Amino acid sequence: MDLKQCTYLLVTGASRGIGREFAQQLAKRIKPEGSVVALLGRNQTLLEEVKGEILATVPDLAVHTYALELETARTEDFTRILEDSRGQHTFQRAIVIHNAGTVGDTSKRAKEIGDTDFLQRYYHTNVFSAISLNCEFMRLFQGIPKLVVNLSTLAAIAPISSMAHYCTVKAAREMYFRVLATEEGLASSQDTLVLNYAPGMIDTQMTMQVQREAHDPAVAAMFREQREARTMLTTAQTTERFIKVLEALKFKSGDHVDYRDEQF
Repeated sequence: MDLKQCTYLLVTGASRGIGREFAQQLAKRIKPEGSVVALLGRNQTLLEEVKGEILATVPDLAVHTYALELETARTEDFTRILEDSRGQHTFQRAIVIHNAGTVGDTSKRAKEIGDTDFLQRYYHTNVFSAISLNCEFMRLFQGIPKLVVNLSTLAAIAPISSMAHYCTVKAAREMYFRVLATEEGLASSQDTLVLNYAPGMIDTQMTMQVQREAHDPAVAAMFREQREARTMLTTAQTTERFIKVLEALKFKSGDHVDYRDEQF
């Protein structure tokens, strides 16, 4: 994949962690003239920091920031953000990276997560908002090549004790994007490429939360031991791997690609 094109790039959860690193590194690789980077997150101050860091290295790039709470986001919010950031530009490719997500309550067992009010908010944040945003992205960028990236995880395909919330939303998201890839692969235009990228175990606030709150001591110990041994990945390491996966383009649309998959 040639990343050096006139590109529209939207990254969710862009204020910190993997989303922040993805936005910064991809911004350096796309063609600056005519391209647009849109950063979506909850914290406007942090988003402005990311914008400043990007413009310090790529001053000719158009960068927009949008603070939005995904727990209550509606379709019209995504339409407004996409239309505002797209403007009147003409792009060679559009990319959306669905990175935003929360781990849920790891102190509860699967048999204890029946609070429907919490589930409604949690699924809206982690599943419904991603689907809604993606539908608007697909609609507004018809007719040009599109790359749709879902930040997945081992938890999307394997059960992990203490992580019933996280496993279920990640599985639901991955299946949505696999269906999208299947349907778009059957379309006559075939201009959409979908990737479910599992970034590995990263040293972030999310893994700190699991280590601190998981009810299963074995899971908490696994996170703690990897952090203490410094075997957890950095956001820079997984981003570098992600970019290599894109450039090599050996995956099929809809594939689940893990950081440690050597064939990619």
